[in-house]
Amino acid sequence: MSLATGAPTNIESFYKFTDDVSDPKLFESWKPKIESYLADLDKNTLPELRVSSNEIPSNLDSKIFNTINFLSNSNSLSKLEHEITESSATDLAIKISKSIYSSVDVLKAFAHRAVILQQFTNFAMDFFINEGIKRAEELDSYLLKTGKTIGPLHGLPISLKEQIGYAGKITNGGWVGWLDNIPKDDATTIKTLKKLGATFYVRTNQPQSLMHLDSNNNIIGRTRNPYNSLLTPGGSSGGEGACVAARGSVIGVGTDIGGSIRAPAAFSGCYGLRPSTRRISCFGGVSSGKGQESVVAVCGPLANTVDDIELFMKSYINEGKPWDDDQWCIPVLWRDVEKPNPKDITVAILYDDGLVKPHPPLIRGLDYVEKKLKDIGVNVIKFEPLEIKEAYNLVNEMYSCDGNFAQKEMIRPSGEPLLPLTKWALSFGNGDKMYTATENRELNYRRDALRKKYNDYFVQNKVDFIISPTYTGVAPVCINDAIAGPYYWGYTSLFNILDLPTLVFPTGLSQDPKVDIKDESYSPRSEIDKIEQDKYIPELFEGAPICFQLSSRRYFDEEVVAFGKVIEEVLKA
Repeated sequence: MSLATGAPTNIESFYKFTDDVSDPKLFESWKPKIESYLADLDKNTLPELRVSSNEIPSNLDSKIFNTINFLSNSNSLSKLEHEITESSATDLAIKISKSIYSSVDVLKAFAHRAVILQQFTNFAMDFFINEGIKRAEELDSYLLKTGKTIGPLHGLPISLKEQIGYAGKITNGGWVGWLDNIPKDDATTIKTLKKLGATFYVRTNQPQSLMHLDSNNNIIGRTRNPYNSLLTPGGSSGGEGACVAARGSVIGVGTDIGGSIRAPAAFSGCYGLRPSTRRISCFGGVSSGKGQESVVAVCGPLANTVDDIELFMKSYINEGKPWDDDQWCIPVLWRDVEKPNPKDITVAILYDDGLVKPHPPLIRGLDYVEKKLKDIGVNVIKFEPLEIKEAYNLVNEMYSCDGNFAQKEMIRPSGEPLLPLTKWALSFGNGDKMYTATENRELNYRRDALRKKYNDYFVQNKVDFIISPTYTGVAPVCINDAIAGPYYWGYTSLFNILDLPTLVFPTGLSQDPKVDIKDESYSPRSEIDKIEQDKYIPELFEGAPICFQLSSRRYFDEEVVAFGKVIEEVLKA
């Protein structure tokens, strides 16, 4: 197996930023803070929960290793710990409420699995397990005294993307210059989840700039994919994807402005929901997007069942009432929507967006999903690309319309070196060109015209859902600075600019190098297409899960989740 792949030789020709704010001398002065942060992370990754270092391959970055298989068969976890961590959140919530499991036992089981997972994947930025146990003890005491749970998420161990502000804890968002940032207050989402009874014990990795579909930074480095150690778990919520898929937590919370929930869910093989805007709060997080309302970030759940996605959404919205703390959230309750009759549903499948062709495993996967849906009576049609190039160019302009000012101000205090995918992100749209207010309004006008066209498509063609790839491949190889990717975001960012609720779902299939052979006859349509096609070397992707995304009309989040249950059932069957 060859690792002869890497950043495109002509990648610098794509760069559109001119002011590199890196300062090597300044960065040297920050290295003691990084070392201190890493020392604390190591100390809090409790030694008593780790497996022997002899069990960890020394070649994780040069030979495929499947951490999920290791965890599933590990004798380091007790029978009870396997039973607990392989349960759904929905089942655990019931068993905790009936005192079949204690909150402490559940927290300890997930924490143990998460620590082992950390040894193989480097997914975590912050462990605080003893705090989690103390919280679980309080929940058990409350249940014993009152006979009631605090809320619908009572005792459920939830992992959090590190950028979500946590009171009293360093919240850096992947920027070295924010290692001094310690919020005084919890973000709205953390307040809400605490009110619902959740327990916390781990916060997860993300990339420098929060604008990679990968998770690598200058603080703790790269996170590995739990199915294949050569691959990225995605980004920017990549630590969450790895954690949830490997059952280091029962539900995870990520954020998404261009695919940052969906790429990690797809690359690591779990479910992930990008809700419509203003349903789940992003207030109190660290990001470069403050005040930006052209393409808005959302917060949302990752889980291993659709029921658990619904449990999170319904509990958070209906009982958490986030609008009491964050006025941005709309005070509209989560609706109860029954699973639809498949024969009443029309699904349009996007097999190829016309800009970058999906790799062979995705083509095979889409054919499989199409057949499964047709078998239960779903009307499946082909979705012809609709203004894809306009959407791709437009969203990229929106990302950088401040001339990269905010990103550079986040990087400047530390002078940290720019990672390859940060340079790529700083080159979106017109890079360092700062748009006027008038120009930004024109972008918003074009965005709204695009949203109208898609809404008309749904209504006039009586289409209920669109199924599409989340990326051109299962997950790219991404093992060091020289081997970077993914570069093309078009399959996910489309639904950010449209603000459509989108659920990633696993198919149960995985990449097979003997079956998913590269089409050597294909001629790339563009430089970006060539970049992505060149990265597909079949033997490097073995075992990676094949996943897709399900989208519907804006604020039809409940319908997406309801039909997601239908898809889950038919694919498992």
